[in-house]
Amino acid sequence: MKMRILIISLIMIAFSAVSLNAQSVTADVKNSSLKWHAKKVTGEHYGNISLKSGMMEMKNNQIAGGKFVIDMNSITCTDLTDATYNAKLVNHLKSDDFFGVAKHPEAKIEIVKASAFVNGESTVDAKLTIKNITHPISFKVKQDGKSYTAEITVDRSKYDVRYGSGSFFDNLGDNMIYDEFTMTVKILGS
Repeated sequence: MKMRILIISLIMIAFSAVSLNAQSVTADVKNSSLKWHAKKVTGEHYGNISLKSGMMEMKNNQIAGGKFVIDMNSITCTDLTDATYNAKLVNHLKSDDFFGVAKHPEAKIEIVKASAFVNGESTVDAKLTIKNITHPISFKVKQDGKSYTAEITVDRSKYDVRYGSGSFFDNLGDNMIYDEFTMTVKILGS
């Protein structure tokens, strides 16, 4: 009987130690940022997009999992100062030519696994969903206190974002838009 109590006590201590090492980090969506940057043959555009929700599970100095939801309706352009051209570009990005926001109002990043942080840096494997199409991605995350930053390169052609893509259309010349764009992400944990 004493042995059984001892074993149960040891199991409870082990479980409590595991739960003490696990920590949930909720993204402060108002103070987190996602910036996009896309290039074309004749120039570039950039802007912001809002995080709708996000959380990560931290365990033993590494990200054990997480999910982030991006509000595709919030996309903005910050490089065009002319209001008419700015609105035209943003509406085009929201259209079916690009992200089809009316049908696909959210994009998602789900963390699958990550290496332990070494010198404040970790390699993350995740699944990115855009337009209900999911593909694996990998990127580096830097941690500084409750701040997590990453630069994620996305190949839009994998997510059926075809407009101006040399992967789908020939003879685009100066109208070609490169398939890869970057998202610079800063997540502040609350």
